[in-house]
This record gives sequence, C-alpha cells and structure tokens, in this order.
Amino acid sequence: MHTIRLASFALAGVLGSLAVAACDFDVPDLNNPSLTDLENDPNAVRIGAACTGLLIGNRSNKAAPNGLVSQLGILGRESYNFDTADPRYVGELLGGTLNKGSPFGGNFWTAPYANIRLANVILHALDKVSTGELSDAKKQAVRGFVHTIEALDLLEVIVTHDTNGAVIDTDQPIVEPPAIQPLGAIVAKDAVYTEIIRLLDNGVKELGDGKEGFPFVFSSGYHNDDAKLTFDTPPTFQTFNRAIRARVAAYVKDYPGVLSALSAPPMSFLDDSATADFNRGVYYVYSTKTGDAVNGLINPNIYGHRSLQDDAMMTGTMDARFSRKVRIVGDDEAGSVTGTPLMSNLRFEGIYPSPESRVTVIRNEELLLLKAEALFFTGKVPEAVTELNIVRTRSGNLPLLEGTPSTAEFVTDLLYERRYSLMFEGHRWIDARRFDRLNDLPLDDPTYKRNVRYPIPLPECNARPGEPACELGSI
Repeated sequence: MHTIRLASFALAGVLGSLAVAACDFDVPDLNNPSLTDLENDPNAVRIGAACTGLLIGNRSNKAAPNGLVSQLGILGRESYNFDTADPRYVGELLGGTLNKGSPFGGNFWTAPYANIRLANVILHALDKVSTGELSDAKKQAVRGFVHTIEALDLLEVIVTHDTNGAVIDTDQPIVEPPAIQPLGAIVAKDAVYTEIIRLLDNGVKELGDGKEGFPFVFSSGYHNDDAKLTFDTPPTFQTFNRAIRARVAAYVKDYPGVLSALSAPPMSFLDDSATADFNRGVYYVYSTKTGDAVNGLINPNIYGHRSLQDDAMMTGTMDARFSRKVRIVGDDEAGSVTGTPLMSNLRFEGIYPSPESRVTVIRNEELLLLKAEALFFTGKVPEAVTELNIVRTRSGNLPLLEGTPSTAEFVTDLLYERRYSLMFEGHRWIDARRFDRLNDLPLDDPTYKRNVRYPIPLPECNARPGEPACELGSI
C-alpha cells in the first residue's frame, strides 16, 4: 500500500459518495459512477460531478478531532485534546515523537494524494470530451480549478512533512497486481514548493482563459449573500488562487512574490481599506444533513492552550481577538489529564460554536498579515508596521505599535498578531517553524517534545524498502 495505490481506492469512494455527502452542493444522481466511467467514458456531467468531488476531497480531515486544525493546534500549543480514550493526543502529539505507523504521525498523506489522483483523472478525462459538449473555455476553467485544488492538497502534505519531503510525480497509471506499481520519488521540500507554484501559476492562466464559467457547482464556502464576495466564477476564483499563491510565496521567503500575488493583476482579494471585511474569504462548510460531515472541532475534549490567555494580556490590555474567540469556563467544565500538568478552562466557542461552523481556507485578515510580512522583508518597514497596525487595532483593539522595529522585534510582533488573528486555524506551528521560533512554544512538561515535522507514513515506507526519507523522524 502506498501513495498511488491508496489513492486509487479512495477515488472510487469519493465518486461513489457524491450523491449523499455533498454538503450544500446540488449534485445530480449519477448512480455512483465508477472510476472506469470517468476514465473511459467521460462527459460533461461526470466531469462536473468529479470536480464537486474534488472539493469534498479537499475538505477531508480538516475539522475532525484528529484532523489538520486539531493536530496542528496541539503541536503549535494552541489547543489540547483531553480524550481519555486515546492517550496519544498527549503521549504522541505533546509528549513524544510522531509515530509513522499511527493515525496521528501517519496522517495528512493518504487523503491529499487520493484527491490529487482524482485531479489527474479529471484532467485526462477533459481531453476525451468533445468541444461540442464542453467548450475549450470551460475546459480551461476546469483545468485552472483542478490545478488550484491540486496545489492546495500538495501544500497540506508538505507543510506537515516539511524537510521529510513528498511525492510530486503522481500521474502514474494504475496497474493491478501482480504487476509492479510505478512509484514517484519522494523529493525534497524545495522541489515540492516549486511544483505547487507551477500548479498555481498554470492554474491562474487557465482560469483567465475560462471566461464561460465552471460547468459544476461550488459549496457555499466559495460564495455568500453578497455577490461581490463570490469565488465561484473563473475571475473570482483567480483571486482565491492568488491568495494561496501569496501564502506559498511567504513560506518560501519570496517576498516580492507575495506582494505580486496580493496586488498585481490578476491579484488576490486583499482589501486593507477602512471598510475592509477581515472575514472575507473561502471556507470549508459543514452540516448536520444526513451523509454530510460535521465540524468536529466542537468536540468536548478540545480545549484552548492555557498560554493563550496569559499571552493575550501581555500588552496590558486584553486582546479583543481572545475575548471574541475563546470562552473561559468554570472549574466544573475545565479539562485536565490525571497525572500530568495539563489543564485548561478555555473553549474555542467563538470560533467554532456549532457542528455547522465553517473552517477557514484563507481570508482577508491573513492577507493583510502576509502583506505586512512581505513589506518588512522588502525594506518597506514603516509601511509594514502600518499594515500590521491595521490588524492589531481593528481586530485586536490594541494600541498602535510605534517606532522602527529590528528584524527580531518585527517577527515577534508579526507572530503575535498571526497567533491571535488566525487562532486555531492551523497556522501557529507552521509559523513557529518557518521563523525558527519553535523553542518559543511552551512544553507544559520539561520531558515533552517539540515535533517539527511528520514522518513519511509506514504504509508508504513499506512500499519503498531502503527509502532514505523513511529513516527521518519528527524531531
């Protein structure tokens, strides 16, 4: 079992579940179309349904109690999971090293690659559909969409596995045993980011050619009641593509690239005006409808890390973001783990109040912070402080930062603003690592570990005897 093979199994499940697990999508009943139908007899309807499936697959495992936001929150000392039925939330994620054979340390590999496999199948299917059924412009719109989502899935793999690397040669044919399945190499982090950038840059060009619209529906996470805020047409989806491109550019310290993606046509949806909506953006959506997924971050075992409250008061004024996002509960509702120093009376009810709460993919408040970061590291220090203060004063209700900060001072200020503006959205662990500030994360107990990356999962390693990347761990 390994990347390509696992993906083939999951793909059939994605297609087979469209009619029942489509969130608020309006998907036609395709009688559970098979992978073979999409590969060998594609048409516009099947491609559209598969694109909807790509959105569903991209949402996978983001808001589960053991999903991306939760696990990265624990590693980044934003949250705890005091589930007494599974001690690995403490013993592995907080106290020990990540185990490649567990559902914790072995996470964030199979599901993204399953979705990338579906992306490749869609792209091949497009070439087989006549222009009479699906115009060239609509095909380009689909290609731009697919490449953007594929980049997002690959980004999930590399931000979790970091210097352990990832596979980028994923478009291999499926072969059945006893034939030997070809395997793409596990390549270094830099090569993975280069591929993500290629996918995003190709995607934005293809979206520009897709002026006739998308031949499928999006979830409400890509649009809302104000038509100006939609991201479900090729031109508006371009702004989403560029927003993700700006994030990726920051991750590789390409700060001119951040500013270009944010503000050079075709530009992101950045808005730093006096009337800017910080929550404008793209979201994963959940519901309690039969067959759909709920937001598992409301799990009663999940608590905020107690340092959130302490550090929110470091300015002498309580940060409004903390007050807005976190509820302080009484002793009767507090959580703890017997025999450890772990305890908390903080709940994220302001962020995720219900099982139908949305989870952020990317929103305007992050874009403002990306702009501040890029301005500082391109020498525009006063402008960077101004941009940081827009978020700090309007979102945090805190006093202005003044003066000309050193690099270390600015990074400290930036990480503070990102911590509270993007609280429990999956960023703090990544931010601490990319600025070499992992030692700033509290340990709770001096014997605990700080994991810096996920290992390559055991099933993948079993398919690759002698693979050097499989010898690398999480520390």
